[in-house]
Amino acid sequence: MSASDPLKNDPYGWIDEAARQIDEASVAMVAQGEAARVSDEAVAQLMTAAIRLYAAKSDGEERTFPPLTGRGDQISATELLTAVSELLRAQHLSPMELALWFRHRPEEMKAD
Repeated sequence: MSASDPLKNDPYGWIDEAARQIDEASVAMVAQGEAARVSDEAVAQLMTAAIRLYAAKSDGEERTFPPLTGRGDQISATELLTAVSELLRAQHLSPMELALWFRHRPEEMKAD
């Protein structure tokens, strides 16, 4: 971090750089077939933290932002749906409940 970085005194400022490094490492590990080097617990912790932060930011700021890096092409549809299916199972939810919760983005709901 540079001395002019506004996050240098932020106790959570390290997260931005760590997230970038984790994203890059995950791309390399998957490409090399080495995803098993990361424990199940670590992956669950990362997913839990990402979901918690995404929900807090989108609900608290009443807006959404792209939840995936790139243009959404950084993961395949199969990877996405595998994760979504297991997330639903972890909370004992079905795709029908997902359909009921599916909503328009907060910014689309604002009055003209």
